[in-house]
Amino acid sequence: MQEWMRKIGRLALLAAAAVVLVWIGCELAVEAAAWGRCYDRLDQVPARETALVLGTSKYVAAGRPNLHYQYRMDAAAALYKAGKVKRLIVSGNGSEAYYNEPRMMRDDLVARGVPIERIIMDAAGLRTFDSVVRAAEVFHSPACIVVSQPSHNKRAIFIARTRGEDMIGWNARPVGFWIDPRTAIRERLARVLAVLDVTGLNQDLGLSSPAKTLSSAAEPR
Repeated sequence: MQEWMRKIGRLALLAAAAVVLVWIGCELAVEAAAWGRCYDRLDQVPARETALVLGTSKYVAAGRPNLHYQYRMDAAAALYKAGKVKRLIVSGNGSEAYYNEPRMMRDDLVARGVPIERIIMDAAGLRTFDSVVRAAEVFHSPACIVVSQPSHNKRAIFIARTRGEDMIGWNARPVGFWIDPRTAIRERLARVLAVLDVTGLNQDLGLSSPAKTLSSAAEPR
């Protein structure tokens, strides 16, 4: 009995070590792909035709404003006003009647001075992977500037670069770990999922929405 327990213990340690090694490998892959491609200073961002603004909820628990969202909208508006891009794709979850991230982003960007005709809503960006793929294949913008927090930008760039796309990132102001530890931890897990996506273990390319949805999402609103 004790021998079996020792064997189970060793197997558990080996499994834990394998998980840690896989996680470290995913982290290194994302960081390497995004090296030198994310910008913190607006004057250093190369001009591109299009920016891809990644969506998130506007509010968190108890109706408090989501700082990730607020900082992304500030960054996207600043990028446009600086003349770095000509249009913004706001990509997020717009699948529900009473919850539409792209519409909220559009309205808040307009309130920040971005012309409404310069904003394109993508209501089928349910995941970062979907948003990146659709930016290239639906909206014909493979060399866009992604706008989100630094760690999120790196993951999006990793996905794009494995597809041969020349994406760069404009970093929105980060949110400290102790302010939102849940999102910080989730980002670490999301990087593993991103590697699974690009290696073909997840076959959902984010292009399964009906043609009507895709064509309507491609038009400025």
